[in-house]
Amino acid sequence: MNKTKVVITDKQKNHKLPSGIRMLVRRACSAVLVTEEFADSAEVNVTFVDDEEIKKLNTEFRNIENSTDVLSFPLGENGIYDINPENGAKMLGDIVISVDHAFHQAELYGHTLQREIAFLTVHSMLHLLGYDHVNGGLEQMKMREKEEYVLAKLGVVRGEEEDTYEE
Repeated sequence: MNKTKVVITDKQKNHKLPSGIRMLVRRACSAVLVTEEFADSAEVNVTFVDDEEIKKLNTEFRNIENSTDVLSFPLGENGIYDINPENGAKMLGDIVISVDHAFHQAELYGHTLQREIAFLTVHSMLHLLGYDHVNGGLEQMKMREKEEYVLAKLGVVRGEEEDTYEE
């Protein structure tokens, strides 16, 4: 695999992100690309927002007037991506994560914020690469298996034995 450029922007003001989150997001993006044997250089944008902003985006782009945990905006289709002329990287798309939702879901599911943000990043990266789970079934199961595999590779696991992630 070539180089992966992950541009991270924090537009939310409700929470202070723990140290290491940016590195974890970069590692999660790279781990998905390695797992999927994506051999080219890639570029991904990840933006942290609050529930109010993600609700606006969800309404505008999906016509769903609710906040959500993560939105994926793929730039490619069927493995064909635009190329950034500055660096030759394939532009995979944008990931938008609601930090409000991530904090809530981490508490709800009894795991760390790091695990939740890693999960949302991996989940969204798979969407950028063409995976979908809208119809459930086999595609959803396949996607979930890949998510758990990548999270295990990152050392971010569920439950009590969780806090194994280290920078």
